[in-house]
Amino acid sequence: MHFGLLSLPWWGYALVTLGLTHVTIASVTIFLHRHQAHRALDLHPIASHFLRFWLWLTTGMVTREWVAIHRKHHAKCETREDPHSPQFYGIRRVLLEGAELYRSEARNAATLEKYGHGTPDDWIERNLYAKHVGLGIGIMLVIDLMLFSPIGLSIWAVQMLWVPFFAAGVINGIGHYWGYRTYAPNDSSTNIVPWGILIGGEELHNNHHAYVTSAKLSSKWWELDLGWGYIRLLVMLRLAKVRRVAPKIRFKPARAGCDAQTLQAITIRRYHVLANFANTLQQIVLEETRTLLAGALPGLNEANAKEALKHWLQREAGVLQARERANLQRALHASALLRTVYAMRQDLTALWSRSAISEEQLIQRLEDWCRRADQSGIRALQEFSWKLRCYA
Repeated sequence: MHFGLLSLPWWGYALVTLGLTHVTIASVTIFLHRHQAHRALDLHPIASHFLRFWLWLTTGMVTREWVAIHRKHHAKCETREDPHSPQFYGIRRVLLEGAELYRSEARNAATLEKYGHGTPDDWIERNLYAKHVGLGIGIMLVIDLMLFSPIGLSIWAVQMLWVPFFAAGVINGIGHYWGYRTYAPNDSSTNIVPWGILIGGEELHNNHHAYVTSAKLSSKWWELDLGWGYIRLLVMLRLAKVRRVAPKIRFKPARAGCDAQTLQAITIRRYHVLANFANTLQQIVLEETRTLLAGALPGLNEANAKEALKHWLQREAGVLQARERANLQRALHASALLRTVYAMRQDLTALWSRSAISEEQLIQRLEDWCRRADQSGIRALQEFSWKLRCYA
């Protein structure tokens, strides 16, 4: 017997559930993430308030809390102060208890004060959305029951679990643990899959960490960012205005020397440059590691050594775990080749880390870097030096 206003076949209820949860994830990625946390786009008040209202109905999340916690994640990424780092809490806990970690950090007044600035503080936020977080999800339950009878309870339960599992668990957990990397920011962020059907583009997490203020999360032609598609639709309807997107990666034939354009290109695209460095040098580093394990460092655990060397190609050594740093130092002490590659990476990152010297001096240092790479006798390093001069 059916008492709801709508009677659907089983697949109809499944489609309705997916549709409702998709509106919620779109609201998270467009309103909370790209608009509020990173100011990558501006939203018309109509669009902004609809998305805020929908999140109140379907998640009970307070904008200021979500934004503050996410900004702190970027500011303290993969340190002990990161609200949800799988490197410190473990992948199992972040994946299965991500919502509990979120609620724990939301009670930290210092986090809200420091990172929650610029979020809505109007009458309806203070007196309804932030004050009565349970009322919205209660109204959503009543609506689901009225429309779909008892099965509406199951639909509502899926709605309530969707964001805690996918946003708090999958993105924050797997997105820093497993996947592929297009860029090499100084963290373990990964792209989970190249198409965002269930989580609206948020699975392109490595791309986001490389360019945090970009309204578009996809960077390769085969990556699908549904959130960006919705933003483009809002722009066509004059309900949104894009403020920033990540710079496109462009190449042209290598110059004989370096100039201001070369310096600017690699500085803006530095995380792509570092990823290119890692990909180009990875094979020779792994081969040298195998040689060391067979001779100079026979007592070193092979898996740990490879992990340490792989990580410093992608990240700064200062953020490695203590065991990885120790293994890295042993390998560097035993191999002149690894010392050269390591020193060249450090000198490369220094090109965009120094602000106290002039542009002319930086160009000279870039030219010197390329000259040393060309004269190193390491073929992979010479190949990368040629690639570096192709950035445009």
